[in-house]
Amino acid sequence: MEINMKVAVVIPCYKVKKQIFSVLKSIGNEVEKIYVIDDCCPAESGKFVLDENKDPRVKVIFNTTNLGVGGAVMKGYVEALEDGMDIIIKIDGDGQMDPMLIPKFIKPIRQGQADYTKGNRFNRIESLIVMPVIRKTGNAILSFVNKVSSGYWKIMDPTNGYTAIHRSALLDLPLDKISQRYFFESDMLFRLGTIRAVVKDIAMDAKYDDEESSLEIKKVIFEFTPLYIKSFFKRIFYSYFLRDFNVASIELVLGALIMLFGIVFGAFSWVDSTSTGVATPTGTIMIAVMPIIMGFQLLLSSLHYDITNSPSHPLQND
Repeated sequence: MEINMKVAVVIPCYKVKKQIFSVLKSIGNEVEKIYVIDDCCPAESGKFVLDENKDPRVKVIFNTTNLGVGGAVMKGYVEALEDGMDIIIKIDGDGQMDPMLIPKFIKPIRQGQADYTKGNRFNRIESLIVMPVIRKTGNAILSFVNKVSSGYWKIMDPTNGYTAIHRSALLDLPLDKISQRYFFESDMLFRLGTIRAVVKDIAMDAKYDDEESSLEIKKVIFEFTPLYIKSFFKRIFYSYFLRDFNVASIELVLGALIMLFGIVFGAFSWVDSTSTGVATPTGTIMIAVMPIIMGFQLLLSSLHYDITNSPSHPLQND
């Protein structure tokens, strides 16, 4: 059963003057408020909307400095919360995200099945065919890394910026700590995981015109990698040692310690054997091998628990 909720759209704008009006005109009547965030746009997209717009739902907000997509979206989120909106959708102003899909994104939230929905361009084979190879490869790798760091093992396409969120989840998030630039979407998933919000993928087609991909290999390797590693360790600490301590916590600690012992002991024995020229006894080898096997099995068991421990109870139902 769907619950009637106030729906808003947040559109961060930066160099989208040519496309912004076609986006605004495509937004249906299910949306009550539209927040256009001019992120210090050099093309003055916000001023253009103010001068030409006739839609009473539209409100233009100007950033005095460029905050990045995350910072602009946060500005819109805060405004929507203050106006009492229940569901806030985020789409880009470049026309690459079809506003006609908004009903699909808000339906699971209205039905109380999810707190956050996001687009997934990997669901349909036809969509993958038109996706450039670099994007398919990059997004596949990022999807796996994001599963590990966020704990959402059933979620794909983490950099997809077409999203919708319920106010109950938004109010629980530390908006001032969320990454303001390219890591924004991935950081949102990590933060949502820490509050146990239910996230659901929404199938959508990939759409590409002449825009350049923002997914750069150097950016992913040098900027995203340390952020994903940091998110992973913070999630493990929050989930298994700070907020809860269970069997998986014990398996994780014991598995890591036992496996580390086996690796260190084995390395020491190998170095000693190499330097002395004396063959390592079978018993000594087994003392190294067995802890590695046992530790690996314990870590696999904790991983299985983590995969099956994805959030399933929407926050909005509390």
